[in-house]
Amino acid sequence: MADSDSSTPTPPLTTPLSSKKENTVPIGSKIAELTESRAELLTRIQGLKQDLQSWRSKLDTQVKTYRDELSDLKKSLNVEVDQLKTEFQDLRTTLQQQQDDVTASLKNLGLHEISQDTKETANSAETEKKSDEVQPPSSEEHSSKEIQTPVSE
Repeated sequence: MADSDSSTPTPPLTTPLSSKKENTVPIGSKIAELTESRAELLTRIQGLKQDLQSWRSKLDTQVKTYRDELSDLKKSLNVEVDQLKTEFQDLRTTLQQQQDDVTASLKNLGLHEISQDTKETANSAETEKKSDEVQPPSSEEHSSKEIQTPVSE
């Protein structure tokens, strides 16, 4: 009986081994499927990486192109702004010169008019003096004469 006790535990050990063998075949096929799936995923990842690198390269090219265009536009705009500044400065100078010329002309005309006004004033003063000498007596003298004149009734 002691022998039968020691042989009893051995058969259960063989049973789990046989069940492991049955399970290893499906596990092997699962491993093969997973390996194949992994290879497909790696291939897809590589393709996506290449697409990403291509996209980045195209994007970098576009960014460089746009920067170059912007730089050229900025340069031409700066040139145009400088030209406009120069033109406005020339216009400002011309306008200032014209304003100075007009002011000088007005001053000359003003001085000429002032001198003419002065001459006219002086002439009219002389004329008044002469006319005072020739004029009849002043109004006071005239009124006293009227008083002396008899009034007819």
